[in-house]
Amino acid sequence: MQIKYKNKKIKNMNTQELKEKLDALYETFSMEHEGKSKAAHGRARKALGEIKKLVTEYRKASVAEDKK
Repeated sequence: MQIKYKNKKIKNMNTQELKEKLDALYETFSMEHEGKSKAAHGRARKALGEIKKLVTEYRKASVAEDKK
């Protein structure tokens, strides 16, 4: 299951939406990590890069929600 988030803005999402996207990306990473080809490993690295971006946004959203 490949998931693309480049067209979706992640700035205005709440923590639950971000968590769901993180879970889906981790699943993608896990599946691609098991692959034997260079392409599969590249897709795994790409998923990790997207996870890194979402973690930063999750942290910001979590702090903002706690302030409310």
